[in-house]
Order: sequence, then structure tokens, then C-alpha cells
Amino acid sequence: MKTLKKLFLDGLAEIYDTESRLVWSMPQMAAAATCQHLQTTILSHLQETKAHVAKIELIFQSLGERTRRKTSEATIAFVNESQDIMTRFRGFPVVNAALIAAVQKIEHYEIASYGCLRDWAAVLHNTEAADILQEILDEDKATNQALTELARTRSNQQALSEHATNDIKPLGADAASEVVAAIEQLETEAPTHEPSLPGVCHMAAVG
Repeated sequence: MKTLKKLFLDGLAEIYDTESRLVWSMPQMAAAATCQHLQTTILSHLQETKAHVAKIELIFQSLGERTRRKTSEATIAFVNESQDIMTRFRGFPVVNAALIAAVQKIEHYEIASYGCLRDWAAVLHNTEAADILQEILDEDKATNQALTELARTRSNQQALSEHATNDIKPLGADAASEVVAAIEQLETEAPTHEPSLPGVCHMAAVG
């Protein structure tokens, strides 16, 4: 059946896949950043992303549908790009500008996706779903704006330096604790969150 409801459900399943992959990859991005402001922004959005996963599950439930995932090839590409950035620029000031660009690509994709899903939910007269999707959309827009401001006020200028920052600890003590806790929690939850996901690699160490 090729209807708007089918399109909506497929889109919901795909963005659910996106959010699930980001829950795994964002702690690694935070660990790779050398700017504590960026670490804080990423870790804060990680908590929102976990909530997004739960909210999407709630929408499926409200529709009487089984929660499912549809592989997001775009997200796999974005996450792979972020992994490449962390490998190539680790230890240099430019890593922060590069990570912001990578995260913003993901946010722009999510903003477009949630905007469509919200409008489709409205057309389908599902006010509850439309309201939840608007909440998620607002949070993603706020994160994107925060990253833009951080890039313009700090990271882009700092990226002009060609010198490695070996004398700077990649993570502050508080941020390191948050990242380690996030990774340990994810590893504990692994059996229910598909531990082997394309586009995601595990981080061997933090700091």
C-alpha cells in the first residue's frame, strides 16, 4: 500500500534508525573534541537524542504500530565521515571545527526529516505525533544554532593553527567522566540496541 501513512511510517522508522546510531556515535565525538564547550554541547544533545528515541517509540505505540528501524544510508555516511574526521584531525585544533561541521550535517538532515514528518502527521490528523515531532525539531534547531555560534566565536579561528595540541588534554575531568559513563551505559544496554551497527566503531579509550 503506497499511501501518505506508509510514507510517514517509513520516514519514522528511518529517523528512529538515525537517532539510534547517534546515541552510539556522539560519545566518541565528544571524546575527540578538544574544546570543552563543544564537548558540553555534544553531551547535552546526547541526552536529548536518547529522549528522541523514546519519543519516536511513543509515536509508534500511539499509532498501534510495532516500533521498527529502516536503515538510514545517509546517517551511515555521516557517521563514517565523523569517524574519518576523528582519525585524521585528532590532536589538532582543527578537529573541533571539523566535528562541528560533521554534526551540523547530521542536524540539517534531521531538521529536514522531522519537518516533513511533522507536516505529514498534521495532514494525517495525528496531533499528538505532530506535537512530539515539533518538540524534537525545536531541539535539533537549537543545537544547530548553538554549534553555529560556537564555530563562529571559537572553533573556526582556533582551526587556523597548524600546531598539534599535545599539551592539552582531550577531555576535562567532568566531560571525561560523562563520556565514560555514557559508553559504559551503552555497552550495558547493547543487547537491546543492536551492538553491531554499520557506520559505528567502538572507541578503545578515552583521554
